Amino acid sequence: MNVQDALLGKWVAAIKKTRNSREEDVYLTLSKRTETEYNISITGSLDELRPYRVLISDSLTGTAFISIVDDRQFFNITINSRVYIAELKLKDDKLSLLPLAESFTAKMIRNTTDLRKSVEVHYKTRVHPLVDDDFCLRNMTKLN
Repeated sequence: MNVQDALLGKWVAAIKKTRNSREEDVYLTLSKRTETEYNISITGSLDELRPYRVLISDSLTGTAFISIVDDRQFFNITINSRVYIAELKLKDDKLSLLPLAESFTAKMIRNTTDLRKSVEVHYKTRVHPLVDDDFCLRNMTKLN
């Protein structure tokens, strides 16, 4: 799928680390890499990612492309040679990225066809898909 101009730019989400903590801003920047691929950068309060060893500097950078599964848009995000699948929702000028939990399927995924089928079955058989709540960026607003 081609890059969507409406997604390009800098987005911000207010994130609460714990129930009693204050909100901190996390920024998502999307730019066009190719006709079908995005550059993606996540900056802000990312200290809680250090134990997962995905954070090398003050930001996470990588690439992403959109795929469609059962009329839903997903970002296939590659950061530090790891691939993350996140549902992409753009509604009322608010952007949400909802990464699927690693355990969304018990199947061994060996190819893109298996992955597509597993995501499709997961969304059809659950009232609420298994997302990794600690890494969700919900209701982001565009800064530019």
